[in-house]
Amino acid sequence: MNLLDFEKPIAELESKLADMKQLSDDSDENVTKAIQALDKKITELKKETFENLTGWQRVQLSRHPDRPYTLDYIYEITTDFIELHGDRTVSDDKAMVGGLGTIDGQTFMFIGQQKGRNTKQRQMRNFGMANPEGYRKALRLMKMAEKFNKPIVTFIDTPGAFPGLEAEERGQGEAIARNLKEMFMLKVPVICIIIGEGASGGALGIAIGDRVLMLENSWYSVISPENCSAILWRNWDYKEQAAELLKLTSKDMHSLKLIDGIIKEPLGGAHTDVKAMSEEVKRVILENFKELSKLSVQERINQRIDKFCAMGQVKE
Repeated sequence: MNLLDFEKPIAELESKLADMKQLSDDSDENVTKAIQALDKKITELKKETFENLTGWQRVQLSRHPDRPYTLDYIYEITTDFIELHGDRTVSDDKAMVGGLGTIDGQTFMFIGQQKGRNTKQRQMRNFGMANPEGYRKALRLMKMAEKFNKPIVTFIDTPGAFPGLEAEERGQGEAIARNLKEMFMLKVPVICIIIGEGASGGALGIAIGDRVLMLENSWYSVISPENCSAILWRNWDYKEQAAELLKLTSKDMHSLKLIDGIIKEPLGGAHTDVKAMSEEVKRVILENFKELSKLSVQERINQRIDKFCAMGQVKE
């Protein structure tokens, strides 16, 4: 089991509870009451812990090794997902996945960054950091969805676009910038969901949509806390302070009107109940699609542009 520091007190109590249940005699009323009391205490401790997480703790939770990734959600909520490959120019970027899938009879184009579970997968997926061909593949799939009038759902989970020299040589900045421009003008509904890490332009490259939503324990920012600390304090020791100052949590982002909504996670995080989390994501997708499908194409595009233009404050 992978435990974060703030999860350890809860895990210790859960271990004690498991031992008590194993050794208990159902006929012993005192033991039964003790088990119920401990179970209640664990639930209360979980609520208190996860309702009061710091920004840095939510960043840690967003990176939990057991947290569901893009393909986990897609396979849970669709019945017939078909993955599509390649940007038709350079290669097939494994850090960016996409394809067609059906939810309750409605076909969607799903696109998202994909991380790996073990060392081999992480290398293959480049730790969820897409190259230019990944963003060009994403745009190709978006244009395909537009051609066949299929709504788009994007899942954002990346520490950033790949910063390597070869990525810059192949036009990383241009690829992301083109995605931003094109996504504003897409004629089909676009729903964007930050499921884990949402860092920098690497996240924004597939996050221009009619609805931009965040999972409760995800984060969204121009820079990671570690890199912010490295720039401002010249080392990573101040990453916790940086996480607070960046206002990167879902609550911060919603209060600043930079996202449209927060998707509640199961108590303890998305990884504790992947099926329940997937059902909630599915419900939210269908609910938002139903609302967006009532609008005309021009209304959706105008609202999309107005929403992003209204972000931030300007002083002259």
